[in-house]
Amino acid sequence: MIEQFELHLRDGNMAKNTIAAYLYTVRDYYSRFPKLNKRGLLDYKAYLIDTFKPKTVNLRIQALNKYLDFMHLSRLRLKSVKVQNRSFLENVISNADYTFFKNRLKKEHNKEWYFVVRFLAATGARVSELIQIKVEHVTVGYIDIYSKGGKIRRLFIPKSLKAEALAWLNHESKTSGYIFTNRFGDRITTRGISQQLKNYAEKYGMNVKVVYPHSFRHRYAQNFLERFNDLALLADLMGHESIETTRIYLRRSSTEQQAIVDKIVTW
Repeated sequence: MIEQFELHLRDGNMAKNTIAAYLYTVRDYYSRFPKLNKRGLLDYKAYLIDTFKPKTVNLRIQALNKYLDFMHLSRLRLKSVKVQNRSFLENVISNADYTFFKNRLKKEHNKEWYFVVRFLAATGARVSELIQIKVEHVTVGYIDIYSKGGKIRRLFIPKSLKAEALAWLNHESKTSGYIFTNRFGDRITTRGISQQLKNYAEKYGMNVKVVYPHSFRHRYAQNFLERFNDLALLADLMGHESIETTRIYLRRSSTEQQAIVDKIVTW
């Protein structure tokens, strides 16, 4: 069908570069999700949002929507994301809330979701990467993530997290395979993680706007820069194509900005 889609685009007199971009998007989708359905499309959109800037995300969505129209599946069309430029980070979980959240999960012996939160905040993993982590990766202390263009990014699992996670996995008699699974034993989905984090946030009376997978990735980046101010290294660790993408983590949240202004502006 991709070959027929290409002919369809050519018949529409589309630019050569645009056709190439559209075909790349469709092939990239199928390389990650074998079936063309709403669940796969939403998971792919989540992956795009985690990986690229809004402009690129919208170009990919535009390509997929064109393909969906061609396949007579317009009902599955995806909505574009808003492009916003701000001078501050918004809806980033604070260290205090992160500590409270993980401690509540641990106190309730909810180890699986405690480790979901720990791995997100201590590795900087995208949620699409988190669900790829296996017991074997924890054992060696890292997972190699393969991205577009054959690039490899090593996602390191810190020593303290590795030791704690291995003790948990040993207690659960998990010796291989994915560490985060659903009640059927299958690998959990990105949407499943997002929804469950929201459920726990509501249960604990937290602001649900700051409890979502990417928020913990933000927390990782800010904590890293506060302790080791090397923007280039952080860009490599997070898998950013450009250091400019990483530079956003030098910004404060709007709440932090307000606190600083309140403290220093006394004139």
